[in-house]
Amino acid sequence: MAVDQDNGQMDPSVPESYEHLLEDYSQFAPPAADEVVQGTVLGITAKDVIIDFGYKSEGIVPIEQFQSPTGEVTVKRGDVVDVMIDRSEHVEGYQLLSHTKAARLRVWDDLEKASNGQLILSGRVLGRVKGGLAVDVGVKAFMPGSQADPRPVHNLDSLIGQDIPVKIIKLNRRRGNVVVSRKLAVEDEINSRKSVTLEHLSEGASVVGTVKNLTEYGAFIDLGGIDGLLHVTDMSYGRITHPSEMLQVGQDVTVKILKFDRGKERVSLGIKQLEPDPWDTVLERYPVDSRVIGRVVNVTDYGAFVELEAGVEGLIHISEMTWSRRMKHPSKVVKASDQVEAVVLEVHSKDRRISLGLKQLEPNPWTTIDSRYSVGSVVEGRVRNMTDFGAFIEIEEGIDGLVHVSDLSWTKRVKHPSEILKKGMIVQAVILNIDSSSHRLSLGIKQLQPDAWESYFQNHQVGDTVHGRVCRLASFGAFVELAEGVEGLCHFSEVPGYTGRRGAEEPPMHVGDEHDYKIIKMSEAEKKIGLSLRAVTDDEEKNRLEDYQRQAAAATSTIEEVLSLKDRSHE
Repeated sequence: MAVDQDNGQMDPSVPESYEHLLEDYSQFAPPAADEVVQGTVLGITAKDVIIDFGYKSEGIVPIEQFQSPTGEVTVKRGDVVDVMIDRSEHVEGYQLLSHTKAARLRVWDDLEKASNGQLILSGRVLGRVKGGLAVDVGVKAFMPGSQADPRPVHNLDSLIGQDIPVKIIKLNRRRGNVVVSRKLAVEDEINSRKSVTLEHLSEGASVVGTVKNLTEYGAFIDLGGIDGLLHVTDMSYGRITHPSEMLQVGQDVTVKILKFDRGKERVSLGIKQLEPDPWDTVLERYPVDSRVIGRVVNVTDYGAFVELEAGVEGLIHISEMTWSRRMKHPSKVVKASDQVEAVVLEVHSKDRRISLGLKQLEPNPWTTIDSRYSVGSVVEGRVRNMTDFGAFIEIEEGIDGLVHVSDLSWTKRVKHPSEILKKGMIVQAVILNIDSSSHRLSLGIKQLQPDAWESYFQNHQVGDTVHGRVCRLASFGAFVELAEGVEGLCHFSEVPGYTGRRGAEEPPMHVGDEHDYKIIKMSEAEKKIGLSLRAVTDDEEKNRLEDYQRQAAAATSTIEEVLSLKDRSHE
């Protein structure tokens, strides 16, 4: 019995002796209309491609099906291609075949295999469509925007024209619909790479990665399925304000693994750790008191940072920029990018600090001030600053002296130096004290004139009668101005006719009254002068009595002389 080729059952109408003949000639049976077979290119004409597809006659395929968009023929003699019978027609003795239909059927077969096996395919992004992208995977497929990448993609147009890996998430051959996902393909690839990477990661190891993303604070490095963070502070020992100064996306870099948390899959990376730390030997290169040259990289309110080499910076504090105390801001001396010379003052390698100085390049004017100035000498300078307690006067660059408010005037009660001085005014002063070790210079302006009290005490003494004007009254007496800046006190007990009873009578003196007073007490140390109006009155009465007595005595003497003359004349 022969086997029916259509249903696989034995055909009783065919004797068993003819079975071998059927098998020998089965190769000449034409393929089914929807069957894809492989054929070999025998020749190429201007219109057709001649194909040997294993049948008793060759077939032809219109050459358009083997031409590129530019018209170039994509096959040559001997190539093996997929074909299927287009129609049961013959053209000039050749069977009409279709490569396009065969390719389409082959693609769907491949797509079904990929879908069933969750295989990764390669597709080319054709363009944007509503809700996502059109992708060529042999047929036109749809990829939703949410399936473009494991991370949100804000610009889907960036994928257009790219060949991308995809996985089929939905396929309907009857309707010709295919939905693909790049996200799933990438995640599969990442997971496979991650498992391999995690096996080889260890703290302290050096690995090669690719810069995946840049942020303000660092860069994410793809180590192979797992991202590590390279913080901006671990990129270089030098000053870096943004990772883009050193890296760019897509760049391959060698990094060192600083920390690795396998459970949380967190990796901290560093580049500068691949090189020796320059601070380990900084003291050898920058000894104290040595002169160095660097570039100003930052200026702040309190000083300027100077880069001596990559990763090593020193601070010039504002107090170390000039010997003068009047500098308001470091920008008055240095600016960013300036190249400056400085002196190393201190080095603290553990704290990664170097203190530098500019003013040390010039001699300290305070070290020679004793030889250039002396107490009592007169100097001239500009008023630089004023406070409640005095005024600072710059007598030369780096040398400021203080005029205390009490040394501004002998006569005036000065509450604030602005009552006498103005900022920027050029004035003269007398040096009262020099303290070079503490950088202090005491000046006085009132000392330019003689002390009114001192002069008064030199020219007057107890018992002198002086003239004065009442300038103010107190409950116990009157203050009398004897000279400019010199006052005396006349207690009410020294005023004749005043009992001192409160409310019983008005004070016998008023502001503005002028009288003669007698000095009854003087204290130069306390700058006090006691006055008495009563003593002047008593002196006047005493003088009048003495004058009367002198006049009476003179009169008596005259009478006696007259009587004596008369007596002589009688004799």
